[in-house]
Amino acid sequence: MDTSYPREDPRAPTPRKADGASHTALTVGAPRPPPRDHLIWSVFSTLYLNLCCLGFLALAYSIKARDQKVAGDLEAARRFGSKAKCYNILATMWALVPPLLLLALVVTGALHLSRLAKDSAAFFSTKFDDSDYD
Repeated sequence: MDTSYPREDPRAPTPRKADGASHTALTVGAPRPPPRDHLIWSVFSTLYLNLCCLGFLALAYSIKARDQKVAGDLEAARRFGSKAKCYNILATMWALVPPLLLLALVVTGALHLSRLAKDSAAFFSTKFDDSDYD
């Protein structure tokens, strides 16, 4: 990493040549948006949804993406940002799906038990006559 001062701005226009000839550069295609590093999502995944350390992996890739973006390597920043997004999605799904499944099991179990209780109450409330035992 270059720590020399003053730092040069890579977006600054290049100085013109002394002979007066100027060059024009054309950008082919639409400009791509800057890569996203998903750092805030990764921090929340690490703090709250860190099952199997997926949130920590997302945080590591988010930091790598931010470092590459600062260094100017936008393709590497996109790759690392994409990996961070995938790990964040996995961490979120891994943390939200099991409690939802558990809730569904509790609800269906409670419904099944209530139906069993109603059927058994009907069985025990049946009146038998002495003629039934002949």
